[in-house]
Amino acid sequence: MSTVAVTDATFEAEVKNSDIPVVVDFWAEWCGPCKQIGPALEELAAEYGDKIKIAKVDVDNNPNAAAALGVRGIPALFIFKDGQVVSNMAGAKPKAALQNWIDESI
Repeated sequence: MSTVAVTDATFEAEVKNSDIPVVVDFWAEWCGPCKQIGPALEELAAEYGDKIKIAKVDVDNNPNAAAALGVRGIPALFIFKDGQVVSNMAGAKPKAALQNWIDESI
């Protein structure tokens, strides 16, 4: 599975109503650290397959979901399980740190 682009309009269906845990990456095209973790998230999406979903929300075009979660800086990562936030992380981290965080949270 690859990462899924999520919008304010699809956030509830794709994230909150998902049957599997969802990692949500709030990012923007102009954000350097966001671009740094993008490839790692793509690799993790492929490695986890259908065990988790990795969703990407462009905060410039979809500010409502980020605002509802109190996102003040990007990249901001959240893990949802059964429609609820179970963990969150701010800032760019290496792939191994992202993987450990996901494994501990799901």
